Amino acid sequence: MARIAARVAGTALHRITGPQHPLTDLAAPGAHATAYNGTAQLALSVDLPYPTDITATCRQLQREVTEQVAHLTGLDISEVMVTVRRLVVAGQPGRVR
Repeated sequence: MARIAARVAGTALHRITGPQHPLTDLAAPGAHATAYNGTAQLALSVDLPYPTDITATCRQLQREVTEQVAHLTGLDISEVMVTVRRLVVAGQPGRVR
């Protein structure tokens, strides 16, 4: 399930951030999943392009991952926690502090 969530998150981020942000410098999303009695909790760690609306991007990412992972696994997703690992300036490698 974590692999599915990571793949879905990568696809969703590419779509959400659009072509204006080259994603070559962004690391692939990481994911951790916990399931119990047909309900799952997901934790994602992602890199985001900068500048971007971080709050809106994370909310949209949570919605899309919740819907897609629930559809693909048949589990109820109770929580998707998103951690932003780093912000990457569009077109420039390296970290932004």
